Amino acid sequence: MINKNILNECYKEGFKEEELYDAYKIFFGTLVSEPRLKIINLLRNGRKNVSEIIEESNMDQTLVSHNLSRLRLCGFVKSEIDGKFRYYKINDKTIKQLMEIIEEHMSQYCIHILRAIKEVKI
Repeated sequence: MINKNILNECYKEGFKEEELYDAYKIFFGTLVSEPRLKIINLLRNGRKNVSEIIEESNMDQTLVSHNLSRLRLCGFVKSEIDGKFRYYKINDKTIKQLMEIIEEHMSQYCIHILRAIKEVKI
């Protein structure tokens, strides 16, 4: 069941419950992308500019920029300008904690997926 506070906010803005599920799909779809997950994990170690992300991730500039836009849209990362560079950092308030919860869950319940994949490859 969807939290009533979220639903009330949607109704105030003129959105229907079905449209909220579209936002859920976009949010969780953000986590499906390997490049975005790599960027999130890089930023968990501290803020970085685009050049640093490109260098550390071995992705090209277009791919990094495209994925940073999506991450910003969904609130996964925030940006700030410092001198001539724009720096990106993970949203410490929500996403950092979410990633910790996901990793805890994965280590307890999903590691068997990796074992199964490895067994199939052998």
